[in-house]
Order: sequence, then structure tokens, then C-alpha cells
Amino acid sequence: MKKLKNSIEGFCESEKLMKETLQKENTLLYQTKQIAENESLKKINEAIAIIKIQEEDILLLQKSNEETEAAMQAGLPGLNELKLKLLEANNTIARFKGQVESKEKVFRNSDNS
Repeated sequence: MKKLKNSIEGFCESEKLMKETLQKENTLLYQTKQIAENESLKKINEAIAIIKIQEEDILLLQKSNEETEAAMQAGLPGLNELKLKLLEANNTIARFKGQVESKEKVFRNSDNS
């Protein structure tokens, strides 16, 4: 009888320790999940901010293009081709600048992770 009692007590102690270990692991996993969610939300918000800036840049560029086209139509015909090439070059530069800025943000964010 004493052997059975000791065996049951040992089993209960083992189960208690296992339960405590699982609770600690569960708490750690929950904290890890919260941290990952917070980091993801931060990256999403940064991406939204970048997109907003890029949209504003696009609107400014479109306005500049419209002004340039209107000025070209009012100006000399021989200059139109040069002005169109300049306009295309400015668009390309703005596009590359936006891509570089986006990539720099992504690299900075991945370095912080």
C-alpha cells in the first residue's frame, strides 16, 4: 500500500511539473505571437506611409507634366521633341527614385528585424 501511495505521489508531482512547463511554454508562445503581430503592424503602417508619399509624388509629377505639355503646345514646334524627351527623362528619374526609396525602406526594415 505504501508503495502504491509513493507511486501515485510521484506521478502527481510529475504531472504537476509537466503542467507548469506547458503553461510557461504557452505564455512564451503567446508573447512571441504578440511581438510578431506588433512588428507586422508596424511594417504595414510604414508601407502605407510610403505609398501615400509616392501617390503625392505622382500627383505632383502629373501636374508638372500637364504644365509642361501646355507650355509645349504654346511654344515652338521644334522644341516639342526635346521637351518630350526631357519629360520622359524626368518621369524615369522619379520612378527610379521611388523604387530606390522603397527598397531602402525595405532593407532598413529587414535590418531592424
